[in-house]
Amino acid sequence: MINSQYNYPTFHLAVDCIIFGYEEDELKLLITHRNFPPAQGEWSLVGGWVSENETVEAAAARVLFQITGLKDIFMEQVFVFSEPDRDLGGRVISVAFYAMIRIDKHDRDLVNEHGAEWWTLKEIPNLIFDHNSMVEHAHEKLKQKAGYELIGKNLLPGKFTILQLRTLYEAIFQRKFDPGNFRKKILSLKVLERLNDKNTADSKKGAFYYRFINRPQEFMQDRIVRQ
Repeated sequence: MINSQYNYPTFHLAVDCIIFGYEEDELKLLITHRNFPPAQGEWSLVGGWVSENETVEAAAARVLFQITGLKDIFMEQVFVFSEPDRDLGGRVISVAFYAMIRIDKHDRDLVNEHGAEWWTLKEIPNLIFDHNSMVEHAHEKLKQKAGYELIGKNLLPGKFTILQLRTLYEAIFQRKFDPGNFRKKILSLKVLERLNDKNTADSKKGAFYYRFINRPQEFMQDRIVRQ
């Protein structure tokens, strides 16, 4: 228990995690059924309370590990949601984080144990409180990041084709890109290494595999993708 000399009202502090995954050419969101009132049984983001002796970042990482079994996940703060009436259960301030994971790497048993499910962005049901707004904010932040920095390391296999990368970007931005222009722009960034083997599943000629060069990416002054 942390001692306090402040004589002011106390609030509850929570974290909510917008967990994005990528599977079957679709950007997906992990949601669960809320297991306590109010709104018990309704669809909700994955979240939890911040303990007295932990930061909001540590709380979000703990929540992510508890439901996915993954550590050291890419995670970024989205926004602080603090409307006085946002939670029907009381005065709760929530710090929202978004994360990106490879669905094939997480612990499916843990996800099932928590009653969580993956939904495509196009099919997300109504969520409790302001959670749909949290998802919208997180999706916009993800698009901004993808616009200035080539992403995919957290969502694609270790090696991938330019087509697979473009399909990921189309899932993130929810629109199609010109294949030639996309390829030219991506290769001009000099952050991918072409491998000697090819993916021959989609065509007889095959497409070369690429992988990310293991070095920090620079912030792009000229956007990769313009919204």
